[in-house]
Formats: sequence, structure tokens, C-alpha cells
Amino acid sequence: ASRVPTFSKMAVGKNKRLSKGKKGKGKKIVDPFTKKEWYDIKAPGNFSVRNCGKTPVTRTTGTKIASEMLKGRVFEVCLADLNKDEDQHYRKIKLQCEEVQGHSCLTQFYGLTFTTDKLRSMVKKWQSLIEAHVDVKTSDGYVMRLFCIGFTKKRPNQLKKTCYANAAQQKSIRKKMREIMSRESTSCELKELVNKFIPEVIGKEIEKACQGIYPMQNVHIRKVKMLKKPKFDLTKLLEAHGDSGPAAAAADTGDKVEVAADADPAARPDRGAVL
Repeated sequence: ASRVPTFSKMAVGKNKRLSKGKKGKGKKIVDPFTKKEWYDIKAPGNFSVRNCGKTPVTRTTGTKIASEMLKGRVFEVCLADLNKDEDQHYRKIKLQCEEVQGHSCLTQFYGLTFTTDKLRSMVKKWQSLIEAHVDVKTSDGYVMRLFCIGFTKKRPNQLKKTCYANAAQQKSIRKKMREIMSRESTSCELKELVNKFIPEVIGKEIEKACQGIYPMQNVHIRKVKMLKKPKFDLTKLLEAHGDSGPAAAAADTGDKVEVAADADPAARPDRGAVL
């Protein structure tokens, strides 16, 4: 039997893509970095290295302003780089951009974390791990959550393999941790508190205070989390960066002018007199 050919009816003018070429063929691929400009990241005055990196941002176009896009960015910088001290390599500082001046991003402290390898290296067998956290409010209105970590250690001349603290001891150690963290944080401003975090003053204080309950080692503030910030104050930020305020004003007092020894004050002509 002969097969009858069938023809499909095609609506006129419906298949528009046949005549055209490939979709998006004419589009040029533009490197996005040609539209970017680089800004310097300026760390607060608490750290010895102030210029700690660069960040790219798309140039201002229309309503999208570059400086507005930069505000609120959080940068994570190693404390070893900020203070030129390799012994502090295991702590990372978070800095948040709060103001843009020229091509510089003025940042403020935003948090602190420990590197994972440091935390893992401290956790060992045959000892107790004790952790505590507390919410604190600094005198200038910053609300932060501080996390503390500590480990028990053997007493001098101890022969026993393990050094476990019992539940009651752990409870009182945690209480001491919270007390000291609150006391040290609420009595000072953010700038002073960051200065306490850098040399680990609070950790050493806790270690000393807990000595009577159970000997402790490796006590650290392992994490600091920013929960709330006060209303933005530019003068406070500039003060933290040492660009204004009483500290900067006091620094530039000028030099003493040397007066020639042979210059007799009586011999000098009167300024008001007509010569």
C-alpha cells in the first residue's frame, strides 16, 4: 500500500526565530573590573598597621553611589597582619566600613574569631572543656556577645592521668567567666575594650580568678559578635582613627622657636613705630 504524504500546516508569521541568527550573538563580553575602582581599607587606631588592604567597588553611575555601596562592608583581617606580630596569627578581626573619605574606607571594630586549627589544637583528651557566653553593653552603647573558652589542667606534681572538673566546679567557673567578662566590658568604651582583646587581658584575668576552683589553661575570648551599634557618630569614628579629637589636637603643639642669643630685646625696633 502506498503511503500518503501528510503535510503539517504552519501558521504564517509565527516562527520568527528562523530568519534571525543566534540569540545574544552580537553582545560583547565586557570585563566587569573595567568599571571598578579600588579603595584603601583604614583600620582604627588600636592597630599598628593602619592601611590593611584594598577593596573594589563599581564606579558611581546614576543613583548607585560608590561610597554608599561601600558602607556596611565587613572585612576580615588577621591580627598578625594588623599588629606585625606572628604570635597572634590565630585571631581574625572583623572590621566594618562606616565612612568613606576620598579613596579611604574608615572602619570600626565589628568582631573577633579564632581560626579553626587553633581551636582544634587546644581540644585534647583527659581534660574538661568549659565554655561560657555573655551579652555586654559598653559605656558608649555597643552591645556585643562575648564567648569564652577554657580548659582544666593538671595540678603541680599530679600523677593522675586525667584532670576533670566536676559539674559544681564547672558551674562556678562559668559564673566567674561571665562576671569577669561583664565587669571588664561594661566599664569601658569600645576602643578600650579592643585594647583589652589584643593582649588577651580578660582571658588571663579569668585564669587567675579560677585558680582557687580548678587550675585552668588556654583561657581565651574565642569569639566576639556585634549585636547592636549606637547611632553613627562621625566625630567618634575620626577619634578612633586618630584623625581628630583631643588626642590629635594635643599631638600637634608645634615646636619651640629658638631666639638668637645676641638679639637684644631692647635693640629690636618697635613693631608699631613708623621706621
